[in-house]
Amino acid sequence: MSSLTAQTRLFTVLGDPVDHSLSPVIQNAAFLESGVDGVYVALRCDADGMVGFMSGLGRAGGGGNVTLPHKEKAASVLDEPSEAVRRTGACNTFWGEDGKLCGDNTDVEGFGRALRHFLGGAAAGYRVLLLGGGGAARAALLSLVDDEAEDVLILNRTVERARAVARRIGGDRVRVAESLSDVDDGDFDLVVNTTRLGLDSEDELPLDLERLSRAGAVMDLVYGPGTTPFVEASKRLGIPAVDGGEMLVHQGAVSFGRWWGEAAPIDAMRLALEAARSSDVPA
Repeated sequence: MSSLTAQTRLFTVLGDPVDHSLSPVIQNAAFLESGVDGVYVALRCDADGMVGFMSGLGRAGGGGNVTLPHKEKAASVLDEPSEAVRRTGACNTFWGEDGKLCGDNTDVEGFGRALRHFLGGAAAGYRVLLLGGGGAARAALLSLVDDEAEDVLILNRTVERARAVARRIGGDRVRVAESLSDVDDGDFDLVVNTTRLGLDSEDELPLDLERLSRAGAVMDLVYGPGTTPFVEASKRLGIPAVDGGEMLVHQGAVSFGRWWGEAAPIDAMRLALEAARSSDVPA
């Protein structure tokens, strides 16, 4: 895209906060590489504002993504939710089609792709500790269940919220920790952080990994300009760990496909992300 015109489609990421988001970086790089006529911005908004933006942008031919804390609210306003939205009760991608507001949860596929990139394969047979109980936790859990993880234990500050996630996704391989002590001396092949802890430099770690007897690998869905504190703590203990950058790229690539009906230039998206993070440029 060489310039903005009256035909340029507008896309955005909606949430609070959004000043950390690198979605504009990767999506605008993808738009440029593919030669599509679109522009992508970040808009901070509350839940009511999000509903208005989704409706207006979708019906005007645009679309976008939804991030914390609005993914569940976004799912409730769609005219045509995808299967992933129906199963998780969360929406992170929206667009307009034939006058209807459509939505998907590309976090599910994005998580699965990023996990395979990290582990070299699916999580089949894995024992997983899942931290959190929000929209990202639902997406990760659905992906893990569909990949036939052997056992998933959900640890969340609010136990009832964790139970709601487990009930919604279902399966006899999903359990809920009643308290933090339930994970003590636990043996896990994978620990996944889906909480927002780590977005702020003053945040505490989502979990002291030394409480566990073993953590084979750590996947932190938080990302930022540099490595997250949870990833740093994991690596100090000799645990392979990755942050949410790769998942951001993969879910963004799936979103791009929903909006434009063609495959995303994922290499260009990954390069744009790496450049932004190496230069410590906020987006």
